[in-house]
Amino acid sequence: MTKPKAKVVMLEPGYSDYVSEKAALAEFDLDFVVVSRDASDEERIAAARDADIVMLRDRLLDADMLDKLENAKGVVRYGVGYNNIDFNHAASRKIPVCNVPDYGADAVAEFAVGLMFAANRMIVSRDKLVRNGAWDISESQPVRLLVGKTLGIVSFGRIARHFKQKTDGIGFKEVLVHDPYLSDEDAARYGVRNVDMDTLCKECDIISMHAPLTDDTYHILNAERIAMMKPNSVVVNTGRGGLIDEDALYDALKARRIFAAGIDVFEVEPAIKDHKLFELDNVVVADHTAWYTVESLEELQTKAGLEAVRMLKGEEPKSWINRW
Repeated sequence: MTKPKAKVVMLEPGYSDYVSEKAALAEFDLDFVVVSRDASDEERIAAARDADIVMLRDRLLDADMLDKLENAKGVVRYGVGYNNIDFNHAASRKIPVCNVPDYGADAVAEFAVGLMFAANRMIVSRDKLVRNGAWDISESQPVRLLVGKTLGIVSFGRIARHFKQKTDGIGFKEVLVHDPYLSDEDAARYGVRNVDMDTLCKECDIISMHAPLTDDTYHILNAERIAMMKPNSVVVNTGRGGLIDEDALYDALKARRIFAAGIDVFEVEPAIKDHKLFELDNVVVADHTAWYTVESLEELQTKAGLEAVRMLKGEEPKSWINRW
């Protein structure tokens, strides 16, 4: 039996191979094109013009580019965010856009736990000091147990729930959550107390950010709320950089008005080499990599490929962003 033909174009390289996507798309006579990282806009347009499916990570897909797609049956955005795609214009062209939100929850949650411990116990800064000859530095840099403290979680979606489950054995006195969409039943089921953001900032020793970035959540942790926090507070952000006012966070950390932070995401990415948070020894940073493990990458690529399959068959994608 002859396989149906399909052209899938990856608008930007990002992975070492595309074995998972090709395996998911094995039922098609597949032309899988990966556009060069250095390709011009004209070369991208030329590659994608007759594509059935366009796949991308962070590359901008605006209205002008969408209008150049003559045969598109769908767009797949690897990962959760999709601000780089004009999905409303795509809807006007009847091009479904989907993302892959349901991958890597354990990976992100594990990383958030790691940042929490690293920041609270000053593991990275102590490593540097010991390598440079320091010893017996405990009382000169006092740290506190997490046992008996209060954990705060901003937004309580899938990743945050995995994070909470992974911290259950630590011995937190209480877990507070700020999530206006959380039902009382779910709060009770997970053993959390849903509060307003100001209360969370005032009462919590650890604050872990897991919200999506929207107009309502932009700088939800601002200067005013940071000023409410305890001197021993630790902030962990594996959500989106824009959730926190970075200038206000820097000022509080530098003045030691809060204790420490673990930051995986920044307002502007990639973060500049001389970002001012990098100068502080009470900040642990990473490169928006909480999502990554070998297993989560395979899961992401496979699920992206399966979304492409659905749209090639004329079916609704599982995570359809611009539904009409």
